Amino acid sequence: MKSAATSAPLFVGPWAIGTLSAPGGAAFPGLVVPDGRVLDLRTVLAEPALTVLALLGRWDEELPRLRGLVDEPAGDWLPLDDLFVHAPVEPRQIFQSGANYRQHVIDLEVAHRSPHDPRTVEEARTEIAAIMDRRAAEDLPYVFIGLPTTITGPYDDVVLPSWAKKPDWELELAAVISRPAHRVAVEEALEYVAGYTIANDLTDRATVFRRDMPAIGTDWLRCKNAPGFTPLGPWIVPAESVADPSDLRVTLKLNGETMQDESTKDMIFGVARMVSYISQTAQLLPGDLVLTGSPAGNGMHWGRLLRDGDVMDGSVTGLGAQRTRCVAEEAS
Repeated sequence: MKSAATSAPLFVGPWAIGTLSAPGGAAFPGLVVPDGRVLDLRTVLAEPALTVLALLGRWDEELPRLRGLVDEPAGDWLPLDDLFVHAPVEPRQIFQSGANYRQHVIDLEVAHRSPHDPRTVEEARTEIAAIMDRRAAEDLPYVFIGLPTTITGPYDDVVLPSWAKKPDWELELAAVISRPAHRVAVEEALEYVAGYTIANDLTDRATVFRRDMPAIGTDWLRCKNAPGFTPLGPWIVPAESVADPSDLRVTLKLNGETMQDESTKDMIFGVARMVSYISQTAQLLPGDLVLTGSPAGNGMHWGRLLRDGDVMDGSVTGLGAQRTRCVAEEAS
């Protein structure tokens, strides 16, 4: 079964939310406890059509009841090992952050610099680092919009499109929104976060920039929005169980070899600033995802991009782990 039940706790805190299914059955919202047991919330809440998205729409109202279910001996607890684990939520909107990890940006800028750049690598790194420090103090986050159709489960295969010549990984901390947020202050922004999960925001590096129209710049539609390009989950861990989202370890291994291993302390803009910034223009809705950017260690840095048969293992402190295998699409 596509689950990650082990002898170790699945996540930090007493419970989390996921979307699961029995073989041949419909997906359902589940309350999961760290020892690998699941309650079908459709039954517990007497709502046969309940989804995680609907649950997030009344998160503040349901939170006390969800807490109480953990210690409730009654109920039909299901073994996680017998269930499939899907992406924990189907969001309506995905907001993605670029250039939000200091070291990552430095690495990318150096990797993409012109072959005619007269600076040495160290000179370039020093100058870019100074720019990043100024951004943190004076600038605004860089955010773009992704499609919900990119979402796939945390253990599903990832299809690499035949046109994607440089597919790359980008593991990220994702915040899940709990209630409508519009023009909220930084100081209040975390009150609108239901919890956190893991996202791998895949990118085809070959199509990031429009070389036919360089003045337009980046082409986020093409490089990031192939179906299944955002493995998500496995769980939404409540914000109350995550002591400090700016002090989590983001780790990605490719075929067992560590490629990304960085603390969210390296983020230029934290979760609160990101949520507040997005809300100044857009209205965030329950279940929306705010992807907070990816740390250093992507494939461009290593000179090794994704290919058929690769296995990615991603984890964020306290949020669980995902494992996805890459499958090359046959050229038509």
